[in-house]
Amino acid sequence: MPAFRIIPCLDVKDGRVVKGINFVGLRDMGDAVALARRYRDEGADELAFLDITATVEGRGALRCLVERVAEVLDIPFTVGGGVSGEEDGAALLAAGADKVTVNSAAVGNPGLVERLARRFGSQCVVVAVDARRDGQGYRVVTHGGRRPTELDAAAWCAEAVDRGAGEILLTSMDRDGTGQGFELELLAAVRARVDAPLIASGGGETPDHFAAAAAVGADAGLAATIFHEGRVAVGDLKAALAAAGVAVRLPGR
Repeated sequence: MPAFRIIPCLDVKDGRVVKGINFVGLRDMGDAVALARRYRDEGADELAFLDITATVEGRGALRCLVERVAEVLDIPFTVGGGVSGEEDGAALLAAGADKVTVNSAAVGNPGLVERLARRFGSQCVVVAVDARRDGQGYRVVTHGGRRPTELDAAAWCAEAVDRGAGEILLTSMDRDGTGQGFELELLAAVRARVDAPLIASGGGETPDHFAAAAAVGADAGLAATIFHEGRVAVGDLKAALAAAGVAVRLPGR
């Protein structure tokens, strides 16, 4: 059974790491390079870098900052923000990313997922899906949570994988930054539809939250605030998960 991965996330705005609640009320969390180095040293399995205003502002991710972060990493590095075409993906991979994340542009143009997978390989393509509860189900939202859609979240995840996505990064907009735990019902609904690796995001704070995500089929847990604010170190989280019976890669092993 593959080890459950822990992925700190750097949400970047204007070159600085930020974090809020439900994608609003952003607060400065620090320097991206310094945080990347810290998480690498703590034993993170991967690092995610998301330029959260690139799509809204109609530009690509901050390539110079991506390059600086990549220089201090020797773990997989996923980058997203403003990827609207193949050349955007090529530029990020050239800057040092191992994978590129596409979100809003893929919803508007699903064929983009196929083109990215065909050119770079599915292993390089992560489709990020932001979802919000709508009645009894979950709907996809885009543009940093600003635009609701009629897309069912689980159905869109399944389509993205069918089109070549190698991984799904699934964020609960309702849980983002709340510390209330991952949206397990959402994770289970998507797990039932896709067999690609699934990253849980939004609301994870305690080891129990991460263990619960693993129990419903998530392959990784992504978090930001708990790491940025020093509430828990990556290594300590992994140790607690291992003690709870969750397979993880412990630092130094």
